[in-house]
Amino acid sequence: MTVLTSLMKRVHRQMPAPLRAAPLVLAMEALRRADWLEAPAALDGRTFSLTVEDVALEIRFHCANGRFLPGPFDGRETDLTLRAGALSYLRLIGGHADTDTLFFQRKLSIRGDTALGLEVKYWLDAAPRPDWLGSVAQRLALLFPEPRAT
Repeated sequence: MTVLTSLMKRVHRQMPAPLRAAPLVLAMEALRRADWLEAPAALDGRTFSLTVEDVALEIRFHCANGRFLPGPFDGRETDLTLRAGALSYLRLIGGHADTDTLFFQRKLSIRGDTALGLEVKYWLDAAPRPDWLGSVAQRLALLFPEPRAT
């Protein structure tokens, strides 16, 4: 565990759930408004949880009329949960790994509605990415080094 991940864990434990969700949800909504991200119709009305395991971060959001919104924060199970480390998410976002590879390497787990999980998987793998996104994700990945084999 790096100093950064240790610090992030402590901070996330103290933050209320809506505040933890805000940066990602705002970023997704900004990408949607810029026409760089479009949610498939199958996501409408569904709830999601993204867990970034190494920094103890859970982000809950839902999709309504194609928009990304924070919540629910009432403790209910979400329709779909994705779990991975920060490095795996960054590789996925940057287009340097796909969901199948991460899943079969056991670096990504998916729980919940199977049909929705497949829809999200296809969407994540096929979604066009602006050129700058891969570069930004690659730079951020330097903050989360690959764990050493023991």
